[in-house]
Amino acid sequence: MKFLGIIPARYASTRFPAKPLAMLGGKTVIQRVYEQVVSTLQDAVVATDDERIEAAVLAFGGKVVMTSPNHKSGTDRCYEALTKTPGDFDVVVNIQGDEPFIQPSQLQSIMDCFQDPETQIATLVKPFKPEDGLAALENVNSPKVVLNQRSQALYFSRSIIPFTRNRERQDWLAGHTYYKHIGLYAYRTEVLRQITSLPQSPLELAESLEQLRWLENGYVIKVGMTDVETIGIDTPQDLERAEAFLAGR
Repeated sequence: MKFLGIIPARYASTRFPAKPLAMLGGKTVIQRVYEQVVSTLQDAVVATDDERIEAAVLAFGGKVVMTSPNHKSGTDRCYEALTKTPGDFDVVVNIQGDEPFIQPSQLQSIMDCFQDPETQIATLVKPFKPEDGLAALENVNSPKVVLNQRSQALYFSRSIIPFTRNRERQDWLAGHTYYKHIGLYAYRTEVLRQITSLPQSPLELAESLEQLRWLENGYVIKVGMTDVETIGIDTPQDLERAEAFLAGR
């Protein structure tokens, strides 16, 4: 199968404007993401709506595609980038442009999901550990996933799912394996075309989780496992933590 890695990168951000161009250990965040991706995926491209990001990617020798500034999601930006990238690809891997420590093992795990011919879309989860603590499980910015016995997603929620009955809440992590969603996606190219034309769904609007639109429309989301915790850059404080992590490696 032929995979294309696409890294959506916007300049505008409410919490951290221009974060793809923020410096992290002497390189821009977007360069670090790109270099991590091309270590595993031979074909990779940054999809942006900003000429400053385009210029930065070209300056370090990366591939970049200019896309519309009107996209509402990274998925939509990925599809436009696919249509503008030469070559025939079976699967698109959507890597967030603020994940400078994305690991080859994570990319390989999501690619391996497509060994199952039923897989239309794939994503990753990481099991919560008891030492993570209840606060991590309750964090609404860290969506949870429940799976079936075939490692396919049944549902995603900002709430804790499943609810554990007849056990004290502080003991939930010790009594059940909960799964944290890792925001890495991959799609068969025809499925990517289809899902970008779907209207927003009631569950998506309720939870503000785009992947619920796909489930609600009957698409199969295969789930790969990872035990790696990455550091996403959402705020300037996250960048400081990432600098400390890089210095300590």
